Amino acid sequence: MVEGTGAKFTKVVDLGEIISDENPTLPGIEGDDIVVIRSKKRRRNISAYRQGGKIIISIPARLTKAEEREIVPEMIARVKAQEVLATESELSIKSDQLLATFAPEITTRAAKVSWRAMNERWGSCTNIDRTIRISTKLSTAPDYVLEYVLFHESIHLDNPSHDENFNSVLRRYPRHLEAEAFLAGFEAGTAAGPNRFSSHSSNDLAI
Repeated sequence: MVEGTGAKFTKVVDLGEIISDENPTLPGIEGDDIVVIRSKKRRRNISAYRQGGKIIISIPARLTKAEEREIVPEMIARVKAQEVLATESELSIKSDQLLATFAPEITTRAAKVSWRAMNERWGSCTNIDRTIRISTKLSTAPDYVLEYVLFHESIHLDNPSHDENFNSVLRRYPRHLEAEAFLAGFEAGTAAGPNRFSSHSSNDLAI
């Protein structure tokens, strides 16, 4: 059992009237509205998905309270893991699109693009294995800022330095000045903001 404070939790009993559960539920799960549907028609299968900002979990009505408390957090974790994978897949596609649009001469493509919690960098690239990490701090940034950082790291797949050739390619991104201003403002607004970008080399495995 995970300890901590509970998330907002609503039950739908037998697909009928929505009933609020006044008792603390799902300890340690925060930031989401959770709806659990107990259905007499559902015998064994359990499903979970996100809809309208809520995570909907359907379980058999026969499950005990203890079984519910064990299963529901697992299903929430699955939903969130799937969402991360989907988002990272979108990042990879976006990286390919940015290179194809603004740097078609670069034919190297990222093998993997992932989110990573980073305090000192906006992103990093390891060109030896063609992996890119993007700071989770940018998950709520405007699209053009995320694209700019992703384009920056994608260029490093071909050029690990920050030489003039690299910068000339980076400046092809139409809103590069706005993105730089946004990142600079973000740094100024935090006590210890991340550096603009990591240093890059073919064996740079630091995150």
